[in-house]
Amino acid sequence: MTIKKQSFTLLGAAALSISLSACSVFDWLIYKPDIPQGNYIETQQVEKLRIEMTKEQVEYILGRPVLRDSFADDTWYYVYHYKSGRDASITHKELIIHFDKDQLANIVGDYDLAEDFNTPLSQSQLPDSPQIDDTDPLTPLIPEQRPDATPVVDDNAESQASKKF
Repeated sequence: MTIKKQSFTLLGAAALSISLSACSVFDWLIYKPDIPQGNYIETQQVEKLRIEMTKEQVEYILGRPVLRDSFADDTWYYVYHYKSGRDASITHKELIIHFDKDQLANIVGDYDLAEDFNTPLSQSQLPDSPQIDDTDPLTPLIPEQRPDATPVVDDNAESQASKKF
């Protein structure tokens, strides 16, 4: 009788330990959503920023900051926190913008600035555009055509096929 009692006790303990560990074994079956929080900022947005921009211009490019310093309105915080639901990895990025007399003075954070960040907008130039021959302004511009261009669909074959039906 005691052997049966011990074997039932062992069997019960084994079943209990397996059932408790089953939650972690089947954890990959449970859907967990991704959790993004804060301002998602792309590198292209940060590269548009230039020194001496106004607060309105910065807000137009990046959107409203997550936090504005309550004691000094000259510091804005853009924070992005992302937690993946699948592997629980965390991505955390910050961009701290400092203003001086309502103009952009300095940027600190996890993003790379453009090479011409220190060039004010009033002194920067647009990229060079290709030069157009202005000999005859009334002549329309026709795109280049490839010499080996062949039509994708043969019109003659389609018209013959439609005649058969």
